[in-house]
Amino acid sequence: MEIRTQQTKLANNFGKLLRDKFGKGPEAVHVTISAPYVLVYIKGFISAMEEVLLEQGQELTVKTTREYLMKSIDPEIKGQIKAITDLEIQHIYYDWNLSNQSGVFVAVGPELASDTEDDRTQYSGKEEVHQEIISISRRAEKAPTEVFSYRLSDRSLIVIRKGILVPIEKQLISLGFDEKLRVAKRQLEGDLLLNSTHFAAILNSEVQDVFVDWDFELDNSIISFIIKPNK
Repeated sequence: MEIRTQQTKLANNFGKLLRDKFGKGPEAVHVTISAPYVLVYIKGFISAMEEVLLEQGQELTVKTTREYLMKSIDPEIKGQIKAITDLEIQHIYYDWNLSNQSGVFVAVGPELASDTEDDRTQYSGKEEVHQEIISISRRAEKAPTEVFSYRLSDRSLIVIRKGILVPIEKQLISLGFDEKLRVAKRQLEGDLLLNSTHFAAILNSEVQDVFVDWDFELDNSIISFIIKPNK
């Protein structure tokens, strides 16, 4: 099965899965397969109940609820990717932009690539992107020990950070506060990423969305940029 066919099939399957689990499906699902990554960008995704909660200022409740719902469908997402692409997915990173009614999944398998050099790592502005990511990381927690990035398509860029947790965060995780920490970090670091004007200038393109998630056990993170390609 060619990659475009795989992408279309996964988009259809994920749309149905979200509709079944959340009660309302997204308006659009865009899938990019670039092994070992599968990036899924979702648009127009919010349920009627979530709309009511957001109108009442309960954004944290919506985000927390989605954290637990996503954990419940994690095995199904991995299974569908395996069935269609034959990729063994080890971890799924995900995040939401509620104001844009958008979201992203980044499925990784079999391992988080790092020192691989190929065409995806060679793009204009790479070093400047890394420096801005390091600057934002310092403001939110600490500078990462390593930074890698991959331009998966003309519309998507992912940045991988390793070694970003500070001691107090590690202690909170060991005490079982990982989900609360994740929600708090999304708010803090997500705002810093969204409010940065440097990425659009560096990439010479409009940045439509920015997402961030962590694997606390492995002490790494993936930041996803959705980019509007220049015509």
